[in-house]
Amino acid sequence: MVVRSITALLLCLFFGLSGAIAGTLGEIQSRGKLRVGVKDNLPPLGFYDNHGQLVGLEIDLAREIAQAILGSAQAIEFYPLLNQDRLNSLLQDKVDLLIGDLAMNPARSRLVSFTDYYYLDGTAVITGDSKIKKLSDLLGKKIAVLQGSSAIAALKFDLGENAKLIAVESYLEGFEKLKSAQVDAIAADRSILIGWRSDHQMYHVLTEQLSVAPLAVALPKGIAYNELQKKVEKVISTKKDSGWLKQRLIYWGLP
Repeated sequence: MVVRSITALLLCLFFGLSGAIAGTLGEIQSRGKLRVGVKDNLPPLGFYDNHGQLVGLEIDLAREIAQAILGSAQAIEFYPLLNQDRLNSLLQDKVDLLIGDLAMNPARSRLVSFTDYYYLDGTAVITGDSKIKKLSDLLGKKIAVLQGSSAIAALKFDLGENAKLIAVESYLEGFEKLKSAQVDAIAADRSILIGWRSDHQMYHVLTEQLSVAPLAVALPKGIAYNELQKKVEKVISTKKDSGWLKQRLIYWGLP
């Protein structure tokens, strides 16, 4: 077991955790398996298909990383995680990497390291009203938004304090309100809206975005993980340069 970095120890104390930090590159190669925290209910990033197989953009990327590190895209163990469990799972040595709809931001960057982004997500709006074509058309309309979401501030910035925002506890609740015409639109991550629209073609996502959220791979902080980070960074860079990432974005219907 490698000696933990001071940063990692502080993070453990901060979260009240004990035990090891996620594996270094050498430990992963010795184990022969890459453990990755993912989403399993968020098409098109990570979800189960009709055959019960875990698929999606982030699943594809995770397999490419496993191929580069271990020589096999199958040398991987997926750990579906709730949003609130993602960072703790990394710090508690339950996973080596997080590739689960995790956007880089200053607060998270104090706790974990991020690679370059693999997808620029962000807050967008979906509606079934054909008259709503741009953000300004939402003035006076009821917009469902997740309680406590950063989309609230973005909507108020673009539409003013008089924006009619309807707080919901979950995306499912928001989509139900949209289908029953209790709201005119939903504001959420573009990737989530696109995934839902794939089964609800009568709705459309506005081309304008309210914000930008770069999705990236997260791994532990500390010099012990520098080699692993370089390896993952190289995979992402190579997949961008070769056009592979662009092709997968098109395949999964992401702009």
